[in-house]
Amino acid sequence: MTCPSPEREVSLLGAYGGVDRFACGDEMRPDSAEDNLMDTVDSPASDSKPSLSSSSNLRDTELFEIIEKLQGSRIDEQRCEFPLPLKSQVLTPGGELPLILTSELGGYWIDPQLERLVDVSPTSSHYGIDPGCYDIMERDAEAKVYRDFFCSRYHHSFTAVDVSLGPLVLSVCLEEEENRLRVILRMKECSLHGVFSSSLFPNIPSAVELAKMLCDRVTVSKFEVVSYLKAPELITAFDEHRVSPNFKFGILYQKDGQLTEEDILSNNDESEEFKEFLSLLGETIQLQGFTRFRGGLDVCHGQTGSEAVFTSFHGREIMFHVATKLPFTDGDPQQLQRKRHIGNDIVALVYQEGQTPFLSDVIKSHFLHCFLVVRRIHRAEESDGAAYQVCVTAREDVPPFGPVIPDPPLFTDRSLLRGFLLTKLINAEISCYKAERFSRLELRTRSSLLESLQAELSTRSQCMMGDPSLSSLACSEGVRVVSEGSGGFIENFKRAIRVRSHSFDTLGVPRKSGVTASQRPRAEKDGESDKSPGPQPSLTDSYGPAELKDQTSPQEET
Repeated sequence: MTCPSPEREVSLLGAYGGVDRFACGDEMRPDSAEDNLMDTVDSPASDSKPSLSSSSNLRDTELFEIIEKLQGSRIDEQRCEFPLPLKSQVLTPGGELPLILTSELGGYWIDPQLERLVDVSPTSSHYGIDPGCYDIMERDAEAKVYRDFFCSRYHHSFTAVDVSLGPLVLSVCLEEEENRLRVILRMKECSLHGVFSSSLFPNIPSAVELAKMLCDRVTVSKFEVVSYLKAPELITAFDEHRVSPNFKFGILYQKDGQLTEEDILSNNDESEEFKEFLSLLGETIQLQGFTRFRGGLDVCHGQTGSEAVFTSFHGREIMFHVATKLPFTDGDPQQLQRKRHIGNDIVALVYQEGQTPFLSDVIKSHFLHCFLVVRRIHRAEESDGAAYQVCVTAREDVPPFGPVIPDPPLFTDRSLLRGFLLTKLINAEISCYKAERFSRLELRTRSSLLESLQAELSTRSQCMMGDPSLSSLACSEGVRVVSEGSGGFIENFKRAIRVRSHSFDTLGVPRKSGVTASQRPRAEKDGESDKSPGPQPSLTDSYGPAELKDQTSPQEET
C-alpha cells in the first residue's frame, strides 16, 4: 500500500475548517504567512536525503503546527469580552452581588450605592422605617385652588390672547370676609396664583391690571368677560388635568442568569416565590368584565391576557402590567405584545430570583425612566427565614424622591414592604414627570389644552351674548375640553389634540393637518370599558413627536 502524497495530506485539511489552497492553481494562492509555511512542507528534499520514517515524523509535526496556526486566528476572532457593566464593578469576594449595575455609558443613578450593600444584615438601630413617613407626593399642589376657593364663591373669569404669551385665562374672586382678592392667571408655561389685600386698592383693579401684577410680561390691553354658564366646569377640568388618582406600573420577573431584555420578557412560568410577592402588591383579578381602572388593558376581548394584578392604596387605584401575565408570542424574541405595555410605562418594578444583577439600561424604552428592584434573601436569623432587599435606579435627570430607603435596605415585615413599595412607585412616577423628556411633553399638552379652553370659553360666551354668526353653537352642548378623572397627562395630550381639532372645525378655522375631525378616534376615559377591540390610537399618531416614539414598540398605549 502506497502512502499518500504530501499534496494529498495537505488537501485533507479542508475537512477540518482550513482552506484547500493546494487544490487551486498557483495563480489563485494568496500570498500569506500560512502559504509560506505550506511551501516549506512541499519544498524539494535536501541533499542529505533523510530516512523515510524521520521525514514522515517531521512532516506530521509541521502539519499539526500549520493546523494550529490556521485555526488560531479563527478562535481569536470568535472571542468576546465579558459584559462590561459586570467586569467594571468591584465586588466583595464571597459577598452577595448587588441588585443593580449601571451601564458603562452612565446616565443613571442608584440608591443605595454599592458600598451600602456590602453588609445587608439587619441592625437594631437602623432597621425599618416608620410607616408614617411614607408620604405620597403631590403632582400639582395648586391644581385644586380654583375648586376650593372659587367655585363656591361669586367670581369672574376673563380670556385674552397675548401676542407673546398666547392664550390667557384669568379668574378673580373677591373674598369679602377676608377682605382680599384672589387671582389665578393661566398661561402656557404655568398658572400663577396670588392673593392681594383689598386695602391696597382704592378701587377694584381691572383684569388687565391684576394680570400684570402677577406677570409683568402681559401686554394685552383688554380681556373678554366669560359669560358661559358652564365655564367653571371647563376651568376646573383644565386646572386638574394633571391630577389623577390612577397609576399603572410594569412588573418584570428576572430569573438567575438573565441579563438581556429578551430573556426577561420571555419568562412564562411563575414560581411560588414570585406569586407570593405579587399577592403582597395586590389582588390577582380577571380582566374580563373588570369595571375599575384598567391601565390600558383589554377588559372585553382578552387581547392583553386574562389576568392582572390590581390594588387600591390611599384612595388611588393601581394596575400592574405583569410581564408573565401578558400575551406570549412564539417566534418573537422581543415579545412586542409585552413590550407594548411594559415599555410604555414610566416606572417598572423588577423582582429577582437568584443573584444576577439588573442592568439599568437593559430595557430599551423612551418612556421607562425608573426601576425598583426587589430580591428575596433567605436568612437563618429571620423569623420566617426571608427578608426583602430593595434598590432603586433612575435616569440622571429624574430628581430623587422618597420615602428614604432604610439602612440597611432590608424589609422583613410584609405590610411595611407593601406600603414602602407602593408609595415609592407613585412618587417615582411623579418625580419622573420632571425629567426633560416629560417636561417637554407636558408643556405641549398644557399649551394645547389651554388653547382649546380659551377658544371654547370665548366662543360660548359670544353665543350667549347673541352673536348671530355663532348661533349654530347654541344647540351643541357637547363640550370636550378635558375629561375629568383622566388617566394622566399623556392621555390628556392625545385627547387635547383631538379636542383642538374639534374646536377648530366648530369655529370654521382651517387646521394645518389634512386629517378631518371625523377621522380622529373618539377620546375615552381610561377607567371605562373599551367598545372597540382594535388598535388604540398612538401618542405619536396623534401629534407625532418622533423623539418620543418607542422604536421597539408597535404602538403606544392609550
